[in-house]
Amino acid sequence: MANKPISRKARIESHALSVRPDFNRGNQLRRDTDTQKNISVTIKDVDAAIMYYFNEVIRPNVTDNKEVIKVPVMYASPERWVSIQKRGFMRDKKQQLVVPAIIFRRTGIAKNDNISVSKIDANRPENFVTFEQKYTQANRYDQFSRQIGLLPSKEFYNVVVPDYITLSYEFTIWTSLIEQMNKIVERVNYTNNSYWGEPGKMRFKSQIDSFSDASEMDAGERLVKTNFSVTMMGYIIPEEFNRMVNTKKQLTPKKLIFKMDVDKSSDEFLPKDEDGNIVEGGALPSPVTEVFGIKTSKSFTLQGGNGIVISNSGISFNGSESLTQTVSTIQPILTTSNVQFASLVTNTLGVGTGTFSPTDYTGNLNITGSINVTKDITVGGDVNINGILTAKEFHTQFVSSSIIFQSGSTRFGDTLDDTHEFTGSYSVTGSLTLNKTLIDAVSNDTTMADSSQTDLITEHAVKVFAAAATGSVATEQTYLRKNFFKITNSITPPSTASFNAVTASAPTPLSATSENDFIFFINGQYMEHDAIEIQQAGANLLLKVATGSIGYNLESDDEIVGLGKFDS
Repeated sequence: MANKPISRKARIESHALSVRPDFNRGNQLRRDTDTQKNISVTIKDVDAAIMYYFNEVIRPNVTDNKEVIKVPVMYASPERWVSIQKRGFMRDKKQQLVVPAIIFRRTGIAKNDNISVSKIDANRPENFVTFEQKYTQANRYDQFSRQIGLLPSKEFYNVVVPDYITLSYEFTIWTSLIEQMNKIVERVNYTNNSYWGEPGKMRFKSQIDSFSDASEMDAGERLVKTNFSVTMMGYIIPEEFNRMVNTKKQLTPKKLIFKMDVDKSSDEFLPKDEDGNIVEGGALPSPVTEVFGIKTSKSFTLQGGNGIVISNSGISFNGSESLTQTVSTIQPILTTSNVQFASLVTNTLGVGTGTFSPTDYTGNLNITGSINVTKDITVGGDVNINGILTAKEFHTQFVSSSIIFQSGSTRFGDTLDDTHEFTGSYSVTGSLTLNKTLIDAVSNDTTMADSSQTDLITEHAVKVFAAAATGSVATEQTYLRKNFFKITNSITPPSTASFNAVTASAPTPLSATSENDFIFFINGQYMEHDAIEIQQAGANLLLKVATGSIGYNLESDDEIVGLGKFDS
């Protein structure tokens, strides 16, 4: 069964502003008495700015028979413009040429991409320009307002940021003489890149393009004609959108009131006797105390710590009663006191002229007796030893360093940037370890048949071996340099694409050609290797796609491009 349609009145009320979900009654202010009107800029305002600028600023005129004639400026309707374009001129009701004359029309409107504006929501725009209304009689500041703490209420108006557009116009000028045309063109061209519009209203920047001469003859009558175009940098602001006005009024508050709550009952303000009973009709006791006392909801407690004594330690304080706390130490700390600590932790300790810190000692230190050190000792100056120096390891450092062990080998250098120079012959008996790699001998075997992993080869052996392997090396290099582009010649949905190509064969000992030697792109997007495989089928290379893994199916109009080791 069909639902009954609602009435026209109900439909109108459903679109009323007051029932909209974004309506806020608190933002509604009376506007009928405002001197400030809602701001709006329309396309018609741009057309009117052009008409005003030509008639009141440029003021085109010509001189004919020593008489100054004002050139009329007209906005052409579509019908009139089509007629003018067919005939090339205008005629009045008596079929007389209208000369001189200027006619123009709007040819297009485009978005100005140089100034980007985002309203987020047209019904509730977020970008506004705010300005303050000047002083009015309604917000005057008098002596009485000052006494009661009232400030003048300022009026602010938020106007939505406009949409910036470019409007294109086409102009045509007719005169009888070239001299007349030159005078008009000079005056129009002088206003290029200026702001056209009426004073006190919106103005728009103009940009005049080149002038084109289109002079012609009509029935033996000379007619000078010039065409040019104008681009206006305009902007539009509709007065309202979906019944939401784009000019918002706001008022500042006239008075701010701060209130204080007192945690006291009314009985505490009444007179009482010695037993605390309320005395009816009696006078308030003198003096009255704690009428405006402040009591905190959370209590404050001081607790004694290590070496600190609190007279009322652990007693909470919330302001309801007075509390005196005395803070003291367990022993006097004076320059004349004998202070004792079980342990002392400090950043620096001064003893005489020296200073102890956690990392060093500053000053001269003389020690009588032995020193046992379990950690490292670092000396910035010289060390003089009058006795015997005994060390398990002896390290010396001067540009480079060396380690002389008690027995066994000796280590030269401690970092990779150390350089060791030897003058004379260097003889090694045993093996040589280079970067943790064992080297047993130097081989001159030109065949390299034993494939030793611990022998170094000579220049002679490499030259002879390379000369014999030139053919195979060239084959490997040719294979490694192969890298060609191919486009599919057919696609079989949902998962197979065919290339008219053959994969290159990898020479021994290189690995066989696989999908890892190729890169495929579908419609400009990279295809993951773990979702594809290749298969050579005669003269065609088949690309098979795992649709479940790659997330989509192949279609016949897709473009797949392959780059890799095709044979040619």
